[in-house]
Amino acid sequence: MTALLEPLSEAIGRHVLASRAIHADDTPVRMLAPGTGKTQTARLWIYVRDERPWAGPAPPSCGLSRPRRGHGPFGPLYRFSSDRKGAHPARHLAGFEGWMHADGYVGFEELYRSEGIRLAHVRRKFVDVHRSQGSAIAEEAIARIAELYAVEKAIRGSPPAERARARQEYAAPIFDALEAWLVEQLLALSGKTPLAAAIRYALNRLPRLRPYLTDGAIEINHNGPNVPCAAALSVARTGSSPARLRAGKPLPSPQPSSRPPS
Repeated sequence: MTALLEPLSEAIGRHVLASRAIHADDTPVRMLAPGTGKTQTARLWIYVRDERPWAGPAPPSCGLSRPRRGHGPFGPLYRFSSDRKGAHPARHLAGFEGWMHADGYVGFEELYRSEGIRLAHVRRKFVDVHRSQGSAIAEEAIARIAELYAVEKAIRGSPPAERARARQEYAAPIFDALEAWLVEQLLALSGKTPLAAAIRYALNRLPRLRPYLTDGAIEINHNGPNVPCAAALSVARTGSSPARLRAGKPLPSPQPSSRPPS
C-alpha cells in the first residue's frame, strides 16, 4: 500500500514546495516504541500551500476547495518522524527556496536565512500586561498593532505587487512609528516591570518581521490566510511571521488617529 501511495505523496510535495511561500507546522502523535510495549512521542509535520491571500494562481493544498480543471485536488504535505529534531524539516524542505511561515521552534533555525517571529506573540505580551495591570501603554501598543492588522484586512486577496505597495504606503509608517514609540516608552520605565519585558520582547523581534513590508506574498500571521486550512495545520496557532529559506482591493484613506501624539 505504501508503494502505491508514494506517487501521490510525491505529487503533493511537488505542488506544495513549488509555491513562493508555504506554511509549516507540527503536532505530537503517540507511537509504539519498538520492543518496549510502551508509547513515545513522535511528530507529524504538515506543510501547506495557500496563495489565496495574494491572489496566487495555484489551488490551496488543504483539500477543502473545489479543484479547477487541470489542478488537484491537493492535500497538505504530511511527513512523519519519531522525534522533533531539526534534521527532519531540513530533509523535508531540501531544495525549497521561498518563504516559510512557522513558529519559533528552534528546529527550524538552520533553515532560516533570517529568523521568523510571531506578531501575534508580540501582541499577546501586551494583552497579558493589560489584563493583569490595566496598563495604558500596553493598551496603546495593542491599538497600534491593530492598525497593522487593518491594513492586512484591506489588502487580503490582492496581488503581491499591490500588497507590497500598500504596505509601503500604509503599514510601513505605522510599523516605524510603533518601534520608535516603544523605544521611548522603555526609556521611561523600570527595567524589571512586566511591561518593560513586553516592550523588550517586541523590540527584539519586530526587525525580523520587516521583510513582509516589501514582499506581498508574505503574511504577518501564520493562520491568517489559512483559517480554512486549520484542520490541516492541526496545531492551533495564533500567528507567526515568515522566514526566508536557503535551499486587487483599494485601501481606504487613513483615518486620523484619536490617540494623542506620542
